[in-house]
Amino acid sequence: MATQRHVALYVTGSIAVYKALALTRLLIKSGAAVRVVMTKAAEAFVTPLSFQILSKNAVATDMFAGADVKAVDHIELADWTDLAVVAPATADIIGKLANGIADDMASLTLMATTAPKLIVPAMNQHMLDNPATKRNIATLQKDGLTVMEPDNGFLAEGYQGRGRMPEPETIMQRIETLNPQTTPLTGKNVIVTAGGTRERIDPVRFITNDSSGKMGYAIAEEMAQRGADVTLISAPTKLAPPAGVAMVDVLTTEDLADAVTSAFKQADILVMAAAVADFKPISSADQKIKKSADNDEMTIKLTKTADILKRVAQMKRPGQLTVGFAAETQNLLDNAQKKLISKQLDLLIANDVSKPGVGFNGDTNQVTILQPDQAPIKTTLADKHVIAKQVVDQISQRVQKEG
Repeated sequence: MATQRHVALYVTGSIAVYKALALTRLLIKSGAAVRVVMTKAAEAFVTPLSFQILSKNAVATDMFAGADVKAVDHIELADWTDLAVVAPATADIIGKLANGIADDMASLTLMATTAPKLIVPAMNQHMLDNPATKRNIATLQKDGLTVMEPDNGFLAEGYQGRGRMPEPETIMQRIETLNPQTTPLTGKNVIVTAGGTRERIDPVRFITNDSSGKMGYAIAEEMAQRGADVTLISAPTKLAPPAGVAMVDVLTTEDLADAVTSAFKQADILVMAAAVADFKPISSADQKIKKSADNDEMTIKLTKTADILKRVAQMKRPGQLTVGFAAETQNLLDNAQKKLISKQLDLLIANDVSKPGVGFNGDTNQVTILQPDQAPIKTTLADKHVIAKQVVDQISQRVQKEG
């Protein structure tokens, strides 16, 4: 972190407030200047004096305090801020930010802040999964705010679940990615694909797979945070678009192929994280196929879909990087190595989706990263955002190596 970067830390009413004290300490150690804003609910858990001692700055709690007679307090603090961090962020403050409510010092100052904002939710899993909370988080992301994924673990209520505030060290890692700086990916034109394509059988049925799109979305978000100009070409998912990413929605494999080959002409990097349907019906019925009382079986003839990476390999020019994914259930390294060579890829991200917690439709993954001139790199099982960072690290190193 740049020395004396101005960080405004907003602390709201959660049992996780104690972690914000450790976060304050880490920010100070990194060289940042820190000013803390606390809600009344936060004061019920920790006193402002604790943050004042750590930050060496007065803690803002009251929008009517008028601490500086020569300035409007919340505007002065908003203008001072280079980065706003809301940790822990309760459902209450998330709802206020998403809906433009400014009725206390924290929400009022955040409303006036134009600097980047990092939101670190901390709440019970049931509150996190409430449709209103989901809508509010999606709104914040759409508005360009960065929202961290809460951790899984032992909750204050005495049972396991999602909603724990990430550890201060993890938050610091995310803050570092938000620190404006030039990276090997700055200004690069990057295409990321995600989600599972759909191939119609009839108007109400289709062939698809279990892809949630989370891996591709996490990679797109990580790329954008490192300064790349990212276009995310996405088959249907239930995910909110990452902040700062251009979205292109597709449905079928052919739709995806057309979008990729069109965008690839101007691209520096292509990351094919989408789970592409390998086969499609030879023909799709115009009307719903009805069950027949005379026949208990139905045969659907399938044909191969477009081989997108094969098309891209024929278009590839010097300097362009292509990254593929391989979801396997057996002979992982052998099958992945064949794909790496046959598709003329610079990197291949392979995973064994037969293993628990790996691959499709989950929050975690474990991958092996293959490159033509290096030994395979095997990651540990981790959250997909962590895996995305490791994958993008390797892509970034490849960009540096090839100039």
